[in-house]
This record gives sequence, structure tokens and C-alpha cells, in this order.
Amino acid sequence: MSLEAFTELFEPADIHVARRLTTLAEESDETVALAVAVAVRALRGGSVCVDLRSVAEQVGVPELPWPKPDAWLATVAASPLVTKTPVLRLFGDLLYLDRYWLEEQQVCDDVQALLASSLRGTVPSLDRLFPAGWEEQRRAAEVALTQSLTVLTGGPGTGKTTTVARLLALLAEQASLAGQPPLRIALAAPTGKAAARLLEAVQLEVDELDAADRDRLPELTSSTLHRLLQRRPGNSSRFRHHRENRLPHDVIVVDETSMVSLTLMARLLEAVRPDSRLLLVGDPDQLASVEAGAVLADLVDGLGGRDDVRIAALETSHRFGESIGTLATAIRDGEADQVIELLTAGGDNIEWLDTDEPGEQLRTVLLPHAQRLREAAILGDAAAGLAILGEHRLLCAHRRGPYGVRFWNRQIERWLTDATGEPIWTDWYAGRPVLVTANDYGLGLYNGDTGVTVVRDHGLCVVIGSGAGPVEFATGRLADVDTMHAMTIHKSQGSQADEVTVLLPQQDSRLLTRELFYTAVTRAKRQVRVVGSEAAIRAAIARRVMRASGLARRLR
Repeated sequence: MSLEAFTELFEPADIHVARRLTTLAEESDETVALAVAVAVRALRGGSVCVDLRSVAEQVGVPELPWPKPDAWLATVAASPLVTKTPVLRLFGDLLYLDRYWLEEQQVCDDVQALLASSLRGTVPSLDRLFPAGWEEQRRAAEVALTQSLTVLTGGPGTGKTTTVARLLALLAEQASLAGQPPLRIALAAPTGKAAARLLEAVQLEVDELDAADRDRLPELTSSTLHRLLQRRPGNSSRFRHHRENRLPHDVIVVDETSMVSLTLMARLLEAVRPDSRLLLVGDPDQLASVEAGAVLADLVDGLGGRDDVRIAALETSHRFGESIGTLATAIRDGEADQVIELLTAGGDNIEWLDTDEPGEQLRTVLLPHAQRLREAAILGDAAAGLAILGEHRLLCAHRRGPYGVRFWNRQIERWLTDATGEPIWTDWYAGRPVLVTANDYGLGLYNGDTGVTVVRDHGLCVVIGSGAGPVEFATGRLADVDTMHAMTIHKSQGSQADEVTVLLPQQDSRLLTRELFYTAVTRAKRQVRVVGSEAAIRAAIARRVMRASGLARRLR
């Protein structure tokens, strides 16, 4: 067997790493080189390891000359890459690169340590903050009060933020009754936009509490996880806060945990004090991190099967109408026939365009929205522009190609030109919707912020909507922005719009998965429009995001 027989599977970098490592270790067996290459390839797909027994089926090419699993595992286990210089690690049938094996074990150990730590103080009554009618939230709060580490799960609109805000008030009351100083609370999320939304939503809930509860809580702030941990200059994976310099906070809340990679979770957990409370909030059915790992799903899977740990789960959604909620549940549960029935039945909240060529049908939806945005911008009405922007989202799986964001951004601009008779010659024009693509702490902008370009007396400016209110910037000050007549489903995570149009690619797209479809549909508050063939819909529901990991097994 030769590694070259598998080159169709790999990027050049995969083979280069495999060759380099086996040469340094003086390992001549080609099956070991193949194992290294598949482990590196797995990381690019979001897996932290690879199961050597089932790798042929996982990659979808069983016809290649794969080694016999038992012999392959034995050869790898005896390799100098495992026995002398542990570049590779085995956990049962799972093969890891050393770094990810260590990080996964560290996450497991730190989770176990937090769960084993004792809690201080008398638990106050839940009746005041979680009265009758709040049964799900009350049960979640009861769980959080009994564990130093709590995983709070729930789909969109299930009341996760309400639960967090009232739980913080309860913990502040507990500290006050025990004569302790005010709690030091950190709110964080993987992205700046998600962190800003978390703070805005929690603060709105806190403002509804009694004056005594508000007074017991400190002034709340939020940040990205990277900013909370304080990244070291020139190092993308190490931070100023770590095991020898812990975070000072008593309570740490992390939202959108499904987007947190294994590496970032390892860095967070090693920086949390043993006597702190850590609340991990998210929806495990949404898209996972763009980097390796699916930590939230692993925590739910691994801890959910234990008798000594409880997951705080919220299930009843209050965001959208019953029909969208039923559709989202059917997608999540893999009920393809029910999804087709719901889409076919349609109604006030659901529409299905069963086509692979939706151009003319979508023109009647997208062009009027772009025209209204342009009209508000020409009038200089930023508030109206931002409101119109929040009415609709066109969500795509791809960036490029006929089903991608770039194509549809250009298409809508062409339609605008045809309708107005005014060609769009530059990137900046009145009514251009924009998406911020990188954090800029100096300007107070975060990756995921959205805005609209409006006319002012001195020219064009961009109005960005934020939790503190709209903020205006000259176009020349914004470097990291994209046009946002359309946006990717990945970028839409954590956001919502009144109406959402989901453009599915053709059925053979590798990006077409159940998690992608579920995430897109649950961005809608009032109406969802699904554009795609029945074959594409069934393909999306049938295909799961499979990320190999041993974390759930370790936690169990």
C-alpha cells in the first residue's frame, strides 16, 4: 500500500505533514503515514480525532485500498510516533494528534473538577423570581444552583436569557444573605456580536426586576472569550489568564457555546477558579464551531447520561408561531416526511419554493426589500433603514457559486440598477446593507454587526445598529465590511429577522446538513421561506454533521 493511492482524499498539506513526521520519526510503514494524513484531514473537517475502524465509511470511499483495521491499529500503536515521541495518541480506536488528545483530556478533567467542587451559601427561595408558569425556567435554575458547572440548553426563544438574568439575581441575593461582597460577573460569547447581544438581552431582563434585585447586581459588561481571557500578543492560542493566573470572576456566563471550539474551551476551563460558577448556554442542535470540536454537544451527550449531573434544558419556544416551531422540531428530529408535509401545507408562516432556479420568484421578494432600503437611505432616515434591514434575511449555505452570497448580492444590485436606471459604480451606495466581518474594539464594532449606508449632507455614512443605539461612521473608516443583501447561514447564528428566506444548494453540496437547515429556519421570528427542491431538503435532513470526538465517552 502507498500513501499516493489516497491522494484524491487529501490536500497537499495533509500529505506534507504525514511525510515530514514519519521521516523525523524514522517510520517507514506507509499505513502509519496514512493514519497521520487522515488525522490531519479530520481536523479540517472539524473533528478532533479519527476512528480508524470506520474511516473508510466516514470519508465515503470504501473502495480505496484501506488497511485491515486490527492490523492498522496495531501498527500505529507500535509506531515510534506513539511509543517514543507521542506525536500521535490512541484512545481506544480513536487516533489523535497529541495536542488535541491533551486538550480533550484536560477539558474532561476540568469539567469533572468543577462538578466536584462544593458550593457555598444558603439557596434562597425561587418563588419570587420564578413564579407559577415558569416551570421550565425554574427547573433550570434549580439545576444551576446545585452545580458549579451548568449546561443550559434550549432552542431559539425558549427563554435562556430570561433564565440567565433571573439566575444572576438569585445568586446575587444568595451572596448578600451570606454577607459576601457583590458578585463579580462575566458575560462572554465566542464572537463580539454574540457578546453584545447577550449583554443587551440580559440587561433588558434585569431592568424588569425589582429595585432590590437590580441594586444587588454589579454593572454588567460583556466581551468575547478571547478578550475575557486576554490574548497574548503574537500568540493565537495562549492567554494571560490560565491555570496559574485565574479569572477573578465569581460567575461566568458563556452564550452561544455551540460555537466554542475544543481549544478555546480548554483555555477557558483552565482559567476558571475552582470556586466559581460556570454557566454554558447554547443550542446543541445548531451549527458547531468552525474550528475543531463540538464541545456543547459532547457535554450534553456525556453528562446527560450520568446520574450525578443534570442538564438544564428549556424546550418550549416563545419566539415564533407554532408552525415554524413544529417545522424546526421536525428538522431537528430528522423527520423528512413531516418536513415535506409542513412545507407543502404552507400557511401564514411557512412558504416553499420547490425549484432549483428561483431567480424570478425571488426577485418579487428581494427587490422590493432592497428598494425600500434604498428609499429610506436616500431620505437619510437611518432608523427606518435599520428597521427595514431587520425585516428580512436571505440566508445561503455557500459564499460562491449560483447558490452563494456573492452571486445573490450582485444579482440584487443588478435588479436595483434595472429598476432605478442608476448603475452601481462603486462599493458604497445609498441603501447598501453592510455586515461587519472583524472586531474593531477601537470603533466599538463587532464581527456580525449590521448596518445600512445612508445619505447625509456631507456624503454617505454607515449607520450600525447596536445595543446602545445606532452609531454612524464615515464609509472610509470601515475596512472589514461586506455587502449584506444576502449572508451565510454560519454568519446568521445568534441573530434573527421577522422574515427569513433560506436558499438551499443542490442536494450534492457538502455543506447541506441538518444542522445548517435547522439553524437557518430558526432565525425567523414570523415567516420562513424555504427555496430548494424536495431532493435537497431530504438530503439536508439525512446528512448530519459528524464530528469525531472522544469527549462524551470520557465524561461518561
